[in-house]
Parts: sequence; C-alpha cells; structure tokens
Amino acid sequence: MFHNTNKHIFGLFSVLLLFVISMVMEDRDYNLGFAMAVDDFNRGSFPHGFVFGTASSAYQYEGAVKEDGRGPCVWDKYTHSFGKVLDFSNADVAEDHYHRYLEDIGLMKDMGMDSYRFSISWTRIFPNGTGQINQAGVDFYNNLINALLAKGIEPYVTIFHWDTPQALEDRYNGWLSPQIINDFGFYAGTLFEKFGDRVKHWITLNEPHNFAINGYDLGIAAPGRCSILLHLFCRAGNSVTEPYIVAHNLILSHATAAQIYRQKYKAKQGGSIGAAFDVIWYEPDTNTTKNVEATQRAMDFQLGWFLDPIMFGDYPSSMKERVGNRLPKFSQADSNLVKGSLDFVGINHYTTYYAKDSKINLIGMVLKDAQSDSGSTTSPIGHDLKPIGDKANSIWLYIVPGGMRRLMNYIKTKYGNPTVVITENGMDDPNIPLMPRSLILKDNKRIQYHHDYLQNLAAAINEDGCNVKGYFAWSLLDNWEWAAGYSSRFGLHYVDHNDNLKRYPKNSALWFKSFLTSSTY
Repeated sequence: MFHNTNKHIFGLFSVLLLFVISMVMEDRDYNLGFAMAVDDFNRGSFPHGFVFGTASSAYQYEGAVKEDGRGPCVWDKYTHSFGKVLDFSNADVAEDHYHRYLEDIGLMKDMGMDSYRFSISWTRIFPNGTGQINQAGVDFYNNLINALLAKGIEPYVTIFHWDTPQALEDRYNGWLSPQIINDFGFYAGTLFEKFGDRVKHWITLNEPHNFAINGYDLGIAAPGRCSILLHLFCRAGNSVTEPYIVAHNLILSHATAAQIYRQKYKAKQGGSIGAAFDVIWYEPDTNTTKNVEATQRAMDFQLGWFLDPIMFGDYPSSMKERVGNRLPKFSQADSNLVKGSLDFVGINHYTTYYAKDSKINLIGMVLKDAQSDSGSTTSPIGHDLKPIGDKANSIWLYIVPGGMRRLMNYIKTKYGNPTVVITENGMDDPNIPLMPRSLILKDNKRIQYHHDYLQNLAAAINEDGCNVKGYFAWSLLDNWEWAAGYSSRFGLHYVDHNDNLKRYPKNSALWFKSFLTSSTY
C-alpha cells in the first residue's frame, strides 16, 4: 500500500510538472503576440455603444443560502444528495457574492466593463415561490443595483437561472405543471415593480434548452428527473415526455412575463425584455445531403425548439414530425401570446460540434430519451477521428472561434436579423489544487479564446451586418459550476477557496482592461 501510494503521488507530481511546463510555454508563445493583439483589436473594433460585461448567476455566486429569509431552491436539495456533483461540493457559500458584491463591482469597474449580467434568486424574493414577499431579499438587490449604477455599470437582470423554488417543486412538481406559468408571471411582475425603474434590460430565462434536457431528460441537473436506462441516480421522471412539457411551460412563462412587462411597465420604465438561449453551432460532419439535413435538425431541436415559437408562433416542423403527440401544441391564443414576445435574443455560445445523420439510432434505442428524437448525432470528433478544435477543461468545450460568426449569420438569415446580445461566452481551466497561484493567473489560453471569438463577432457585425449589441464574458469570477462543482475555473479572476475567497485578477482580466481602455471612438 505504501509503495502504491508513493507511485500515485509521483505520478500526480509528474502530471503537474508537465502541466506547469506547458503553461510556461503557452505563456511565452502567447506573449509574443500580446501587444499586437491589443494594439490592432480593441473596443474600437466594435460599433459605438456596443456593451461589454461579465455574467453570473445567483446560485453560482451568492452563497448565504440560509440568510435573510431566503427559501430553499431545487439546487439546494440536489447538491446535498449523494453523487450529484463531481467534487461533492455545494454552493452554500459559493463566492460569497452576497456579502462581497461591492468588492466584485470594483473588479468590474477596474476592467472597464459597461454592464453586469446577474440573476435574481427567486427564493430570496418569495421564499415559498409565491405569497409573502421577503423584504430582505428586495433590499439586497436594491443595494446591488444601486451600487452598480453608482459605478456606471448597467444591470442586465436574469429572472430565472435554474433555481426553481423547492416549495413549488414539492407542491406541484414545478415546471411540469402549467400552474408555474402564473406563479412565474407574479414573480416577474414583482421584479418589474420593485426594480424596473433602474433595470432596463430583462432576461426572462437562462438556457431553457439545457434546463429541460439536463434536468428532465438526462437527470444530471436539478431536479434530476429521468427514465433513461442504466441511470444510477434518477428515482422519478419520464425522459421521452417531460422535457417537452417543461419546455412548453418555460416558453409560455417567458411570454406571460413579457406581456406583463409590456402592458404594465414598459411605457413608463422604457426597458427591453429578452431570453438567453444556449447554442452550440453545428457543422455537417461531411457534406452529404443527409448530414446537412441532420445538422439543421440539430439546430431545430436546440435553438429552434425555443426561438421558433417566439419568432414564428410554433415549433419547427422537424420537431412536430419526429416528436408527434409527445410535443405539446400551442393554442391559437398561446401562439399569439408567444409570437414576438422578446425585444432581443440572448445567445450563450461556447463551442461548435459536428453533426451527422443517425442511420441506426442505437443511443436512442438504449437510452430512450428526448435528446435522441432529432435523429442527429453530434460530437466534437469528426469522421476522421480528429477533434473539431483545441479542448478546454470541460469535456464538452472545444475551441472553435469561427462558430461564433457562422452562428450570428444563421440567426440573421433565419430569424430576420433580430437584435442579439451574447449573454455568455468563455472557457474553463482545470482546478489543480497544488498548482501555484502565479501559474493559475497566467491564463493566456483564455485570452486567446476571448480574442478570437470577439474577432469573429466583430467580423459578423462589421462585415456581415449582423445586429449584435453586446457581449458578456462568462465569468467575472471562478465560480461553483453546477455538476462540475469547483473542479472547473471559468473566471477572469481567480478565487482562492483556501484563503478566505480572496480574488486575484488573471492575465485575462488584465487583457480585458487593456482591450476596453486602449482605444477611443
């Protein structure tokens, strides 16, 4: 046992040494072009008034889960259940943004950021999901919003970022019941009333596609429902029907909130309302007709699932054909409510995959889940067995900057060039506990990522005429990253979880500061 332990320790240090060497080489190589990148490409490469910011969410940042009247959400229960999070962590403390928001606003200001996208915790406002309002929660967000505005930072507020009140989950299974549409509308209306005099940019939902699939099909996110075979932890659910029911209620909830805002608040408050959709861009694995068609179906079953109803009043035809009576139908009244119910399209984009036709859908036959309904197999590995791009830390995140430009043009062409805001974009490094902080801060791969994705975004705007108005980097801080826990670091700032959560700017934060302040229009 002793010898085996020593062998594993030696192996760990060998891996760490190789990683350190690669980081040093990467830092040296990137610095050769650092000055040129800043001089030639900066804020001035984007139209006047283009918004730059960082993004976060309440559950991943705030902590203080039992303070000042906050009620439990589904993630509180989920993360305290065995085996749900890779490193067995939870977000009870997270980055303690609840107590340190003034410090964090200072970090944004120092970088020259214009805006901050954050979400409001539903259970800080309504601990039981509805009913009695919690004034302490209102006070916290009033203080946060006022502090942002005092520093000249514009708030972009997400109303729902996956943290369903546990009380509503217990009462009627949350998003599986149409009752949540009314409760969400009441919650959203309360936020408009309390904060809309200062908040001019509202995002109703964050990544409804991921929420429906991961929470109700694959069972790898709260509330952790699924019925796929061989899943060890799901105890309830139906993977072939529930994702579609949840998605339908999400779309109607978004539209209900938008109607409330437009009828009661927009004229006086003058704000705008949108939603943030998770979008992997897909490329055909080979340019056969079947693979090209499969690529379009992959887009339909991801972005089209939510944006088609909002733009056109109904689901994509490929979904209706392939899902059949498992796909809920919009009544004429619902279609009228949903169609045109946003002022801007939020896009959370990180990566690009290949797509190909599933001749024999073995995965679907085994798993029996909604995700296989598209008849399209997607992967970052092509038919030649080569990856589509360099890999970040997360198993799903491959770096393909050109996907950003192609995605913007797809939205322009299919949806009539709506106003778009990139509500999330970024990449992660691994969290290696023994790595010196000085090396962690040299995150030059992240600099290259943001530089290249932003270059493609600028080309989409300036050369292709895509109507994109803002960009939010994920994320300001290394944060608690859902099922990955603290094993993944997306932040522009390092957070030392072993030393009182101290914040340190990484090279990427310094790069953004130079990028945002090195030019004038």
